[in-house]
Amino acid sequence: MVFRRNSTFGGALLAVLSMWLLLPTVSPANASVLLEEQTWTELRDLIKSGMTTIIIPIGGVEQSGPVMALGKHNVRAKFLAEKIAERLGNALVAPVVSYVPEGSIEPPSGHMKFPGTITISTAAFEQILESAAGSFKLHGFKTIVLIGDHGGYQSSERAVADRLNAKWKNTPVRVFAALEYYEITQGPYVDKLLSAGVKQSEIGTHAGLADTSLMLAVDPSMVRRDRIATAPKFGATDGVYGGDPARSSAELGQLGIDLIVNGTTDAIRGFVAKQKLLK
Repeated sequence: MVFRRNSTFGGALLAVLSMWLLLPTVSPANASVLLEEQTWTELRDLIKSGMTTIIIPIGGVEQSGPVMALGKHNVRAKFLAEKIAERLGNALVAPVVSYVPEGSIEPPSGHMKFPGTITISTAAFEQILESAAGSFKLHGFKTIVLIGDHGGYQSSERAVADRLNAKWKNTPVRVFAALEYYEITQGPYVDKLLSAGVKQSEIGTHAGLADTSLMLAVDPSMVRRDRIATAPKFGATDGVYGGDPARSSAELGQLGIDLIVNGTTDAIRGFVAKQKLLK
C-alpha cells in the first residue's frame, strides 16, 4: 500500500510509528527493583550481573491512631526500601515481612488492645528472618540487609544478623541489620522537624505529627485527613502517644524520607566497604 504525502491516514500512521520508536525499551527485569516482579530466570541473570544485595523490609500490622490505616508500616517499609535499592544500584527488595511481634494476646498488651493489630512470637519472627536470609544466600545474594519500620523488633534484627554472620563466617555472605533506618526517625528527623518550626509536643512517638507526616509523604490514601481536621486532640486511649498530628503535612514528611533514604543507603555502603576491608 502506498500513502500519498497528503494522506491523513498515512500521516497519522507515521506519527504513531515515530512515537513508538522513541519509547524506551525496558524489560521487566530492569523495570523494577522488587524481587517478586522478576521471573526466576530474570533474577538469576540479575544476580550474575552483580545484583547481589537484597533488602528485607520489615513492617507490621498495628493500630496507628484513628487517622492512619493499620498497614502503615508495611506500605512505608516497601516504599522506602525501593528508594534505597534504587540509590544503591545493585540491590533488590524482598517482599515485606508483615507479621511481627506486637505484644501478647492473653492478656492483650500494647497495640494488641486495639482491633486489627496482629502479633507473633519473637521466636517465630526471628525464624522467619533467618529462613528468608538462608533462602537468599542459597540463590547467590552476598549482602542481606534488614530494615525495620517499627521500634519493637530492632533488637531482633540485630540478634538475627549476629547469629547468621557467626554461622556464615567462612562464606562471603553477610547480614546487615541497618538499624540506622529506624534510628534516623528518632534523632535526625526530629531535629529537622524542630528546625522547621514544629513544636516538640507535636512530634510524638507513635501516630503523632512525625509519624503521620511520613505517611502523608509516602501514601496519603493511608491517612484520614478529614479526621485530623475535625477531631479534638488525640491521646493514649486513641492510640496516639505523646504527639498531635493536627499540623502534619507531606512536606514535613519528605524531610524524613530524604534523611532515611540517604542515611540508610550510606550505612549499607559503609557496611559493604568494611566487609571488603576485612577480607
